[in-house]
Amino acid sequence: MSTSLEGPAKVTKPVETLAGATVRLAGDSGDGMQLAGTQFTNTSALAGNDVATFPDFPAEIRAPRGTRAGVSGFQLHFSSNDIYTPGDTLDCLVAMNPAAFVTNIGDLRKGGTLIVNEDEFVKKNFDLAHIDKNPLDESDLEKRYRVIRVSMNKLTDLAVKEVGLGNKESARCRNFLAMGLLYWLYGRDVEPTLRFIEAKFGNQPTVAEANRLALNAGWNYGETTEAFISSYRVDKAQLSPGTYRNMMGNELLAWGLMAAARLSQKELFLGTYPITPASDILHVLSKFKHFGVYSFQAEDEIAAMASAIGAAFGGFMGVTTSSGPGIALKSEGIGLAIMLELPVLVVNVQRGGPSTGLPTKTEQADLFQAVLGRNGESPMPVVAACSPSDCFDVAIEAWRIATRFMTPVMILSDGYIANGAEPWRIPKFEDLAPIPIKHPDARKDDDPPFMPYQRDELLARPWAIPGTPGLMHRVGGLEKQDVTGNVSYDPDNHQHMTHTRAKKVENVAEVIPPLQVNGPEQGDLLVLSWGGTYGACKTAVELCQRQGLSVAHAHLRWVNPFPKNIEQVLRSYKRVLIPELNMGQLNMFIRSKFLIDTIGLNKIKGRPFDVAEVAEKIQQVIAAK
Repeated sequence: MSTSLEGPAKVTKPVETLAGATVRLAGDSGDGMQLAGTQFTNTSALAGNDVATFPDFPAEIRAPRGTRAGVSGFQLHFSSNDIYTPGDTLDCLVAMNPAAFVTNIGDLRKGGTLIVNEDEFVKKNFDLAHIDKNPLDESDLEKRYRVIRVSMNKLTDLAVKEVGLGNKESARCRNFLAMGLLYWLYGRDVEPTLRFIEAKFGNQPTVAEANRLALNAGWNYGETTEAFISSYRVDKAQLSPGTYRNMMGNELLAWGLMAAARLSQKELFLGTYPITPASDILHVLSKFKHFGVYSFQAEDEIAAMASAIGAAFGGFMGVTTSSGPGIALKSEGIGLAIMLELPVLVVNVQRGGPSTGLPTKTEQADLFQAVLGRNGESPMPVVAACSPSDCFDVAIEAWRIATRFMTPVMILSDGYIANGAEPWRIPKFEDLAPIPIKHPDARKDDDPPFMPYQRDELLARPWAIPGTPGLMHRVGGLEKQDVTGNVSYDPDNHQHMTHTRAKKVENVAEVIPPLQVNGPEQGDLLVLSWGGTYGACKTAVELCQRQGLSVAHAHLRWVNPFPKNIEQVLRSYKRVLIPELNMGQLNMFIRSKFLIDTIGLNKIKGRPFDVAEVAEKIQQVIAAK
C-alpha cells in the first residue's frame, strides 16, 4: 500500500481566469461538508486569495439522514480582490443528495455549475426529502445550469477498493472525492490537503490512504471526464504585506482575549458553560494552560458568571462566554458586576431566538438584551465585532475599556461571524498598545482609610486586590454608599450612585473613536450598520456609489454608548437606512434617542444579508425621495 504524498497528474485542459467564485458544498450532516469546505478554504487562502466563508449547520446534532432538516452546507467566496461577504448567488453548487439539492438550488445563479452525486438520487431519498420525483429529470434543468452528474458512490468505492474498506467506511471518503473534483475545477493545490490527511489520519494508515486515493480520484475525474471542457483560475489577491493565517471568528476572539491578558499583564480566567455557537471559545482557550489561561466549565450559566466575577475580584482578567439564552441566565450576575464595578468581559455569540430558537443559525436580535436586559438601572458598555478578524481587535478594545472604567463590558458576536473564516494578518505583539492597570498600594497605619468607591476623572473606582494590607472593603449586591462602599439605603445616595454609574458608561464615549463615514460627508442616504451586517452593507454601498448614487456607509462598533459625533453624522443625510438581522432594535434606539425618522431593513431568516438585498433597498429609498 502506498502512503506517499504524491498528487494527481498535471492539468492539460484549457484554464479560464476568473476574478472570484462562490462555491457551496451541501449534503447530510455526516457527509463531511464542513471538513471539505474548511480544507477548500485553507488551500484557497494558501493560494493567496481573499476568502470569506459561511458554514451552515443543522440544529440537531444528528438530524435524520436524507431529510431537509439534516442538510449541512459550507459556502466559500474566494477572490483576487478584497471581499467582505461569503457571496450572494452561487457559481457552483455541490449537492450530495436530493435534500441538499432542493434546499440549495435556489441560490445557484443561472448558468452556474451544478455537481450532483447522482447515485443518491433514488426513490428512498426522494421520500425523505419530500419530493415526488427526481428533480434531475426536470426538462429545463440543463437549460438553467451546467449540470455535472457524478457517480460519487461508485467512483469512491472503485478508488479505495485496493485498501479493503467496507461500504460504510468507503462512503466516508466521498467528501474527499468531491473535494478533489473542486480542486481540479478551480486550480487548487492538493498538497496542503494531502499533508492534512497525513497529520489527521496518520495513525490510521488505511483510512489515510483511502482519503488520499479519493482526493486524487476526484481531481483525475475532472481532468479526464468530457463533462468539463476547461477549469478556472483565480489569481492572488493584493493583500497588505504580512503573515496571514486563515482563522474563524471564535478562534480570533479567543486569541484576542489572550493578547489582552498579556497586554495588561494579567492571567486570563474563563468561566463558562458550553452553548452553541460560543463553545469553540472554550475549546480554544482550554488548550493554552501553558499561556497563563485558566478555563473552568461550570455546572450552569449562573455559576459561570459568578466565577468570572470572583476571578475579577481576585485581580484576574475575568471572562464568561455564552449565547442569548445563557446571557438571560447570567443577567443577575451581570447586574452584580455592575454594582461591584468590576472589569468582567461578557461575550454573547448571538443566535436565532427566542428560547432555544435556531441554535445553529445567525441573528443579531440580542441588542436590547445587551443594553437593557437586566433589572434596575444597570448600564454597561456594549461593543460589537463586524467580522471574524475584527473579533481579535474587539476583545482587546473591550478589555481596555473594562479596566479603564472599572465596569463589565459585553462583546457581541453572532453565529455568522463566529463560524466564518477569513485571512487574518498576524500583528506583531510589540505593535499592540499596552493596557496599563494600576492597583492601589498597601496602606500604612498612618495613611487615611481606603475608599473603594473614590473615583477618578472618568468616574472609575480603584481595583483593589484582596489581601493587600490596608485595603479591606465590603462588596455585595446591596447599594453602596458613595466613596466608602458601605451598605446604604439612603434615597438621595441611591439616586446619586445610579446617575454616577450611568455617567461612567456615558464617559466611554470620550475615549472611543468617532464614527467614520465611507463616502460623501452629506447626501441623499446614509446606511448605518452594526455587527455582522458590515460586509454586506459596505459592499452594497460601494456598488451603489459606482452607479452614481449619493449614498454613504457608517458602521457602529460601540452600540452603547454611541460615538460622540453620531448625531452630527446622521443629520448630514436626508435619509438613514439601518439594515439589521432583527425586527429593528438599533433602529428603535436611534429613533428614540435622536428623533430621526430612520428606515429599517430587517431580515430574520437565520441567514446574513445578501449584498443584492441591501443594494436593492438603497436604490428604492433614493428613488422614492
